[in-house]
Amino acid sequence: MDIAEKVLEVMRAEGQPLNAGKIAELGTLDRKAVDKAMAKLKKEEKIVSPKRCYWTPA
Repeated sequence: MDIAEKVLEVMRAEGQPLNAGKIAELGTLDRKAVDKAMAKLKKEEKIVSPKRCYWTPA
């Protein structure tokens, strides 16, 4: 499982909008790796932002 899949898994499990820091904390992941994965997911339109700096799966 790559980091992007792990990020999506954490988002789905939590069920509410999360910021990158919280995703890194909940998934025990490196913050920089989470930022890169989220950039990839944004580009692929797999995550959306309901409010500034918080993200949910699309």
